[in-house]
Amino acid sequence: MRALAASLSVGPTTVQAAYNSLRRRGIVGGAGRAGTRVTTRPPLPLPSAPVPEGVRDLASGNPDERLLPPITTALRAVGGGHRLYGEAADREELLASFTRELRADGIAVPALTIVSGALDGVERVLQAYLGPGDAVAIEDPGYSGVLDLLRALGLTPRPVAIDDEGPRPDQLARALEAGVGAIVLTPRAQNPTGAALTQSRVRELRRVLTRHRETLVIEDDHAGPIAGAPARSLIARNRPQWSVIRSVSKSLGPDLRVAALAGDTTTVARVQGRRMVGAGWVSGILQEVVAHLRADAATTRLWRDAERTYARRRTGLMTALDAHGIAAHGSSGLNVWVPVPEESRVVQGLLTLGWAVRAGERYRIASPPAVRITTATLEPDDASRLAADLAMVLEPRLRRTSTA
Repeated sequence: MRALAASLSVGPTTVQAAYNSLRRRGIVGGAGRAGTRVTTRPPLPLPSAPVPEGVRDLASGNPDERLLPPITTALRAVGGGHRLYGEAADREELLASFTRELRADGIAVPALTIVSGALDGVERVLQAYLGPGDAVAIEDPGYSGVLDLLRALGLTPRPVAIDDEGPRPDQLARALEAGVGAIVLTPRAQNPTGAALTQSRVRELRRVLTRHRETLVIEDDHAGPIAGAPARSLIARNRPQWSVIRSVSKSLGPDLRVAALAGDTTTVARVQGRRMVGAGWVSGILQEVVAHLRADAATTRLWRDAERTYARRRTGLMTALDAHGIAAHGSSGLNVWVPVPEESRVVQGLLTLGWAVRAGERYRIASPPAVRITTATLEPDDASRLAADLAMVLEPRLRRTSTA
């Protein structure tokens, strides 16, 4: 700063003020002893390219609409009264429903609030503790929405390699030792790989986290009851700063922008306080619809059917790919992650054969190339044809690639 002040013929205080302004705006970020770097610009809201007519859409990541509960009855059941300023932000019946569910899964609920979807919850918790230039450990490959969010907030992503059981303990330890303010992870139905935490992996990761008690931990459990894997959490009783976010977007429908955000009392209070000077609350109408659907026994039966159906379709593609010698990942959730030597060639090749899949580049930082295939609507016969077509696109000698 002194050198820059001298070269510009200004005072050091002026340089300091300019530097702080750039940091607050997320234009530059500190990297410890590595110095200061210009950060990646916030992502532009570019619309996804439409899937051409006649092409099967396995790229969007949507759940199967036939496995979502009908909302007509729930809409009729919503009370006709208006919600006014000053009323409670969160519906008690919805809080009680999520509290029972989370506690049944072994997750403590010292405090709980409602947010507008999983990513909204992740953003609010990050902003409650971190500022531009701070580093955040994220899964690699991981959800593109989280990666875009970090860049938009001026935060620095630190990749943590994963396998089918979740983040690798050695990689998480390395990121923590390098210095991160928070960790964002998906305990099951990980997007894009389908990874799901096992009990043994939870124990290993908790041991790593005990050496970094002050690091904020955020778990994005976006698939909830239809994930196809048990709910497991890294949160230990003595963790001071944490949040578990459970969305309804995959189980009840993406347009119901509702998620429960559980956490320590300070974290939840900070989220609620910030929300009061912004949106104020999540629509009471949406909350009542979600509460009604979650209380309906028919929804519970549909969730069980959806979980079995999604698992059958996901494993069906995995089996079909394996028959052609193609390695893939998909322990849970709605997607299968297929390592490939070159993403663009595979995506274009499958498109010419009538399949739209997603290139993995938006999900990766340091992990190798792959494509994401959404299996939510993929029946076994279709899976066999897709696997055969992918085998045609891939050169035989390159089918077996290293795991993600």
